[in-house]
Amino acid sequence: MTSELSAHINPRTTLAPALQAWEIYLSDQGSSPHTITAFLGDLHLLASYLPPDRQVGEINLADLNNFLRWMETERQVPCSPKTLARRITSLKSFFRWLHEGGAIAANPAEKVVQKSVRSPLPEVLSGEEIERVLETALGYRQAPDPDFRSYLLFKLLLETGIKKGECLSLSPNHIHLDAPEGPLVFIRYASPKNRYKERKLPLSEEWIAAYQEYKLHHQLVDRLFPWSARMLEYVLEDLGRDAGLSKRLSFSMCRWTSAVQDWQAGVDQNKIRQKLGISEVQWREVSRKLHVLSKGLSQDGSLNESELETEPEVV
Repeated sequence: MTSELSAHINPRTTLAPALQAWEIYLSDQGSSPHTITAFLGDLHLLASYLPPDRQVGEINLADLNNFLRWMETERQVPCSPKTLARRITSLKSFFRWLHEGGAIAANPAEKVVQKSVRSPLPEVLSGEEIERVLETALGYRQAPDPDFRSYLLFKLLLETGIKKGECLSLSPNHIHLDAPEGPLVFIRYASPKNRYKERKLPLSEEWIAAYQEYKLHHQLVDRLFPWSARMLEYVLEDLGRDAGLSKRLSFSMCRWTSAVQDWQAGVDQNKIRQKLGISEVQWREVSRKLHVLSKGLSQDGSLNESELETEPEVV
């Protein structure tokens, strides 16, 4: 909390103005719009639960535990374990900010029990499986009746980690071969609320060569891959099957594999988060999974159970 905000927030302040100040603080700290919206939504729910005149200095541990119990068992709206865990994180973040800024004498959320959520780990490709898929896709390109699409699609997903929807939205105009910082793909969003997800991702010389070849055989107008989502899913599935994979190759598998490769290579975590185009809230869960996957992945792509037993909590 800045000194300017501290002067206006004190134990007698009610939640509404305190939340307005917190929103300014989060924005000044560079938090993503998604993070701010999620945190404020959780705290506005607390404000609606407590009496409107309740002062921040009066809120205690019992109030917060009663609020969480109300959300779990009494409120007529489902609250999944994942949502509950995030709301606890929001409470802890807000009251820690108040306490560290001197607005309240004690942090009532400090002893709220954090409930971790363990969602299933995604499947990823091992290094050996990646090579098999790339060799298979290269064989497609060199066949008498060549297929240039499979290599281009798989290589793009592996290098950039983009989502299926982002891939389907790409147009040739999003590929910038002469950018000052080197060839890149510009992931763009039409809706202003998603602008924070926009990013520029580098492309390799191998992908550029395949792209130039691809353009010679396909009439590209407004879409880089002018096929339906299901058709491109079939392309990946067929590629994985012909490469001898025992698992189904998918957009999601490629995205997670790309992120795991970056994690294992020691890429800065914030750069990986930005590459994936996800918020700081989402990154908590994603980083936990990447940590486990990068340590527990065997040569064949399976998970080492001994690593899962020592899985840390990443917050």
